[in-house]
Amino acid sequence: MTSSDGQHIDGDILASALISGIHRVIGQQELLNRINVFPVADSDTGTNLSLSLSSALGVLQEDPGKHLGTMLAAMADALLDGARGNSGAIIAQFFQGLSDSAGEITRFTTYTFGKAVRLGSEYAHDALSKPCEGTVLSVIAAFAESIEHQVSADSDAEFAAVIDKARIKVDEALANTPMQLDVLRKAGVVDAGAKGFAEIVSGMSDYLRDGHMTPMPDTALLNDIEPPVAFSAADNTSKFRYCTECLVTATDIDRRKLREALTELGDSMVLAGSKRKAKVHIHVDDPDAVFSIARRFGDISGEKADDMHRQQHSTHGAAKTFAVITDSGADICDDDMERLDIHMVPCRIQFGDRGYLDKVSIATDEFYQELEYNPQHPTTSQPAPGDFRRQFQFLASHFHDVLAITLTSRASGTYEGARSAAKRSNAPGRIHVIDSLNASMGQGQLTILAAECAAAGIGIEQTIRIVEEQVTKTTTFALLKDLRYAVRGGRLPNWVKLIADLFRVTPLICVSPGGRISLCGFLLGRRNRITRFARFVAKKIKSGESIEIGIGHAICPDDAATLAAELRKNVTTLETLKICELGTGIGVHGGPGTLLASIRPAVSANDFPVDVD
Repeated sequence: MTSSDGQHIDGDILASALISGIHRVIGQQELLNRINVFPVADSDTGTNLSLSLSSALGVLQEDPGKHLGTMLAAMADALLDGARGNSGAIIAQFFQGLSDSAGEITRFTTYTFGKAVRLGSEYAHDALSKPCEGTVLSVIAAFAESIEHQVSADSDAEFAAVIDKARIKVDEALANTPMQLDVLRKAGVVDAGAKGFAEIVSGMSDYLRDGHMTPMPDTALLNDIEPPVAFSAADNTSKFRYCTECLVTATDIDRRKLREALTELGDSMVLAGSKRKAKVHIHVDDPDAVFSIARRFGDISGEKADDMHRQQHSTHGAAKTFAVITDSGADICDDDMERLDIHMVPCRIQFGDRGYLDKVSIATDEFYQELEYNPQHPTTSQPAPGDFRRQFQFLASHFHDVLAITLTSRASGTYEGARSAAKRSNAPGRIHVIDSLNASMGQGQLTILAAECAAAGIGIEQTIRIVEEQVTKTTTFALLKDLRYAVRGGRLPNWVKLIADLFRVTPLICVSPGGRISLCGFLLGRRNRITRFARFVAKKIKSGESIEIGIGHAICPDDAATLAAELRKNVTTLETLKICELGTGIGVHGGPGTLLASIRPAVSANDFPVDVD
C-alpha cells in the first residue's frame, strides 16, 4: 500500500497506517486500564488513550487526496482538543512535533519522516516538567532512534522495512520499562502508556508491510471485565486528588511562564500544544487554582477534574457488578458518596466570564458567597456529553454495567446528554440512564438506593426496576427565604416577588410527579415558617407509610436542625433522616437560607430478594 518505490508515503497512506494503529489501541483499552499503575494507579490509561486518539479519526478518515502537512496539522489540533490523561497529552504533543516538522510537504521520505519523529520525541519530552524514563517517552525515543539509525545506515531503505524494524526496537523498549521504573517491576507490568504507543506502531507496521488495516474492534464484544493487576494502590497513590485539565487559547501563550506558574500546584504536569493553543494536565487538590492561573494566559475551555482517589477506591478490589453515577444536581452526603462509591459528573456554573465545575472547582459555601455578593447572577449548564462519555467508558471498563441517574429532564438537558453519551460510548447496552424526575436530595435518595442495590449484589435489571418504581414516589419541597434569586435567574417574574413581599407570604417550591420544578404554594406570614413548613411536608405523607426524609440547607445549618426536629415531631412513621448542604440545582434559584425536604418510602436494598436467573 506504499508508493511505487516504497521510499515515500503520502497523506492517504500515512492516514491509513495511523487508523490501523489507533484501532489497535482501542481494542486494547481494557488491558491498558488493567495494567495502569504509573504515574497513578487509577486504571484509566486505556480509556484516556482511546478517547484521545478517537478524536483524530474524523480527520484521518476524510476523503482521499489528503495533503500530508495539512492533514498532520489538523490531526495534531484534534488530538490536542481531545487529549485525556498523561499519555494522551504526551502523544498529542508527539504529533504536534511531527506536524511542525512536516510543514507544508506533500509526502515523507524515510529521511524526513525520521526527522519528524525525532522532533516529535523532543516535543513529547519537553512537555513534561519532570520527564521519567520507563514510560511512553522511552518508547517514543526508541522509535525515533531506530528510524534515524536505519536511514543513516541505508538512505535507500524502504518505509515498510524501516517501520517494521523500528517496531522491534519499540517492543524491546516496552519490555524494558519495568527495569526502569520500580513501580512497574513491583506490579509485574509494562507501562500502560508505552504499551499504547507500541500498539500504534504495530498497527502502522502491519499496514505498511502488507496493506492490512486493523479493523475497528467490536467493542460490544469486550465485556469480560478483569480486575486491575494485583497491586497495592498505596504503593502509587497520588498525594493529590484531582486529575485536572483545560485548554488555553491565545495569540501568543508564554508556555514557559505558564508551566512555571502551574508546577508549584501539584505533580504529573504535562503542557502540550503550541503558542496559540496549550493543553494543561496536572494532578492537584485545588482545580480552580489551575483554571485561575490558566486564565491569565488566555481563554480557557474544556475544564475537567477527575477524582483519582474515587477511581482508585472503586476499581481496586471492587466486587460489584455495576457502578452508579449521577450529576452534581444530586445532593448526597459525603459519607454516602464514599461508603457507596458513587461517582459524580459535575455540572458547570458561570458567573459572568468566570466558569466553575460544580462541587469540584467551587465549594458549596463559596458558591453561596458568590451568589450573594456577585452582581452577575450565575447560569448553570448540564455536563457536556463528552464529560459523561469519558466517565461511562472508564466505569464500563471496570464494571459489567453502569447506571446513571440524572437531574429531572423537565428542568435540564442532562438526561438527554447522558443518553447521547451512552449511545456514543464503546459499551453499548451496558450503560443505563434513568431520569430521576427529581432534583437535589430527591435525586440523591434515588441514587443512594441504586448504589445500595449494587453493594447488596442485586443485578442491574432488578435495580432499574426498583429505582424506577421509586421515582414516582419521591417528592421534594423547598422553602425559599428570599425570592430575589429566582427573579434574578428568570425563574419567576418580578411581580410574584412584589406580591409575596406585600402580603408577607413565604413561597414554597416543589418538584411535581412529572419532574417539573415550580411554585406549589405559600405560607401566610413570616413567623414560625419552619414549623409550618414541617407540617406542610408531613401532610404530603401517606398515613401509616414508613418514610425516609432528606433535608438540604443553603448555609443555614441551624434552620436545618430546627426543621429536622419539627419533622420528627410531625412524622410518626419516620425511619431515616439525613441532613446535608444544598447544592446549586435548587440553591441557584433559592439562594442562601433555602431549606429543602425530600420524602421517599423507606425501602432499602435489603427489602428485595435477589432475582435468580
